[in-house]
Amino acid sequence: MANKYIPLFLRHSPTPRIQNFALLAGLEAAVRGTLISVMPLVMYEALQDAAAVSRAYFVVGLISMIWGLMVPWATRFVPRRWVYTAGALAYLLAMSLALTGGPVAVPLALLAMALATATCFVCFNAYVLDYVARADLGRTQSLQMVYAAAPWALGPLFGVWLREAWRPLPFLIAGGFAIALLVTFWVLRLGNGKQIQRARGPAINPLAYLGRFSRQPRLIAGWLFAVLRSCGWWVYVVYLPIFCIEVGLGDKVGGVALSLSNGLLFLTPLMLRFVQRHSVRRTVRGAFALCMITFSAAGLLAGWPWVTVGCLLAGSIGLVTLDAAGGLPFMLSVKPSERVEMAAVYSSFRDVSGVVTPGVAWAVLLVAPLSGVFLASGLGFVVAFAIAGRLHPRLGAARPSRGGV
Repeated sequence: MANKYIPLFLRHSPTPRIQNFALLAGLEAAVRGTLISVMPLVMYEALQDAAAVSRAYFVVGLISMIWGLMVPWATRFVPRRWVYTAGALAYLLAMSLALTGGPVAVPLALLAMALATATCFVCFNAYVLDYVARADLGRTQSLQMVYAAAPWALGPLFGVWLREAWRPLPFLIAGGFAIALLVTFWVLRLGNGKQIQRARGPAINPLAYLGRFSRQPRLIAGWLFAVLRSCGWWVYVVYLPIFCIEVGLGDKVGGVALSLSNGLLFLTPLMLRFVQRHSVRRTVRGAFALCMITFSAAGLLAGWPWVTVGCLLAGSIGLVTLDAAGGLPFMLSVKPSERVEMAAVYSSFRDVSGVVTPGVAWAVLLVAPLSGVFLASGLGFVVAFAIAGRLHPRLGAARPSRGGV
């Protein structure tokens, strides 16, 4: 009888809307976007050696990749809402360690941020697959990009400016965004997601579902698209600024180019219309073709630095298009009973690209100048372009009702 006096919205969690997921994506983008151009500088100051910084990123990438695959296993023992909460709190731990400074605390701050990103990403994608209808996944991806556009467009320059004003300031601002992310998550009351069925038997080995993943070519293709897209961003974010400094264009050109590219996220609704009007395959393949041409041209035309910058800036249009639509081949192919596990597999693309890109770049730089890294990226996009041609032509198209014509 007492339940009748409890307001309905307190007794039952409202069904989250796609705007709610976009808000969470935007707040996390604000945390990471504020520090994307600050953390490499802080790491270099703490370690005083570029090779040591590379080793630190490599080790952090490996640990984060392993943890990302373990998150579904953790959610079988700890409710998903608490796992996501732990991820948001890890962001705050990272800020505290970065403020402490030093050759030990700063790499640990980088590790805490990587673990936080992996945890929140796996849980977030599992929530999206739980609550968003298959036909609305494209609109959800697009709206997330719109909400994240401003943080990613302004964050790189904003973070550096805050650091020049007062060194702790960017970490305090990012910590405030992390608190807002955590509060918003609990206000939305996403809980532990929808349960397909009651769990029976002992928890599976966290690596067991990799076998199921390896037997589904569409999932493999979608994951490879994410890895290569992320590798492209690695090259753009890390090696374009270095190239600008080496050829005498200054240390601000790379930051300006990154902000301009991230500003293209505001155009993701138009990109979604293109997907709806044409197809996922045509959109993804066209984006990879653009990246293939522009990144290869950037490597071949490195004798004209501004032309190289222009080519990479044009190529970022393809990368942003892949941010908006490149995840759809994977999400549209996931079975409902494997949402959390496959979300963990998908999230590993960040860490895999974070290990592969520096490794390939190091090998290329042994025999070629920095422009060779751009050319190697273009060759990688050739592979993605070929694989995208094997996607189903009607992937992502609305299905007619069973009783319709």
